[in-house]
Amino acid sequence: MIRWILRRAISPCVLGLVLIPVWTANPTLADEPKAGKVGLLSVGPITFGPEGVLFVGDPKGAKIFALVTGDNQSNAVAPALAEGIDAKLAAVLGVKPAEVVINDLAVNPASKRVYLSVSRGKGPDAIPLLFAMGENGDLKEVSLENALHTSIELGNPVAAGSKRMEAITGIKYAKGKVYVAGLSNEEFASTLRSIPYPFSGKVASSGIQIYHGAHGKFETASPVRTFTPLDVNGKEEILAAYTCTPLVRIPVSQLTDGAKVKGTTVAELGNRNRPLDMVTYTKGGKPYALMANSARGVMKVALEDIEKIDAIVERVGDKAGLTYDTISDLKGVEHLDKMGDTHAVLLVRTSKGLKVQTIELP
Repeated sequence: MIRWILRRAISPCVLGLVLIPVWTANPTLADEPKAGKVGLLSVGPITFGPEGVLFVGDPKGAKIFALVTGDNQSNAVAPALAEGIDAKLAAVLGVKPAEVVINDLAVNPASKRVYLSVSRGKGPDAIPLLFAMGENGDLKEVSLENALHTSIELGNPVAAGSKRMEAITGIKYAKGKVYVAGLSNEEFASTLRSIPYPFSGKVASSGIQIYHGAHGKFETASPVRTFTPLDVNGKEEILAAYTCTPLVRIPVSQLTDGAKVKGTTVAELGNRNRPLDMVTYTKGGKPYALMANSARGVMKVALEDIEKIDAIVERVGDKAGLTYDTISDLKGVEHLDKMGDTHAVLLVRTSKGLKVQTIELP
């Protein structure tokens, strides 16, 4: 159930009032959640778990928060098209659109509602915020003042400084566990963490080594940029993408605490490129990944027989391994998430600003 309260806008320059959603819920899945202020120091990747639980990555604080939103009824849908999202956020927050950063987008599978991870301002002093979208594209701030939540700390994050926001570069939930990618201060800085949910205090932290075909060497210092859980013949894996753009299979069974895991590079999709977001889906009975990129558009990567692809262990001039098609009519996509089995919601940068749109998976 959702109820709404009024409070003053965050900016002292804005005298108007904004609507704040306050979720009420029966927190059956949370590990003794408590109502209170959610102590986010920053906000980065977000994802949903069961019954409307929203997992929020806080790179600066090196924590994962689980918010019991109570938004678990199918009474909402993602907007087909909502334009000027950055301008709308700026108006609510009393700043210029250039001072609004949308860090991530996630669709609540329980309600089909779209959530945004937002920073007001840039740099270490940016204010972390969460917003939910209505069917017509209206934006409502999710209150962090008295929310049901739990949290867990990530041990040995990369030290504070220029790389601290890479302490958490990605977060996903699958089959009772939260997976977190990012940098640590360990020997293998590239790290994947496996965290049982409800949180019990246990975090299995594994260092990841990959062969980067474009660089012609094994690497352990570059973080996963985006990833997604993947089922390969009944075995749980992580499909991870790195800058320049190797795709790597990582067995979940090897993600034990203290392990050093060597991933299997199954594709090189072109250098001078940064993967931004990725989902997997089935179309016509065949598995695919849909991946947004900084310089190479949106790729539809064929995953059929991925287990038969030979590991890339030698330098690659440009591309090798899994094949892909570029979706030519999808440009400027910065974030995406699935909405059900047949659609995806995109955050798209245009000449007029940011928009959210819903598409059928290609």
